[in-house]
Amino acid sequence: MKTLIKNENNWSLYIFEDEDPITINSDSINCSFISDTTPDFIIGDLNASNATMVENVTPPSDWAGCKYIYDNSTWTLNPQWVDPSA
Repeated sequence: MKTLIKNENNWSLYIFEDEDPITINSDSINCSFISDTTPDFIIGDLNASNATMVENVTPPSDWAGCKYIYDNSTWTLNPQWVDPSA
């Protein structure tokens, strides 16, 4: 797996399969998927200057976007995260 983290706070925003091609550009991030059931998409608010792709990660089993901070191979629960289903 790989995770896309926001540079300013190391929040793990997205999780991708290793084989999913992700292109980090100067103005956006383009996501392609091997699966036919998931459409490709563009992340317009992230780019090469404010996000980093970290490969070879194993996310927590209860991972959700912004729920965890990923820093130096360590997953830490984000104290600012609020469960949207609560």
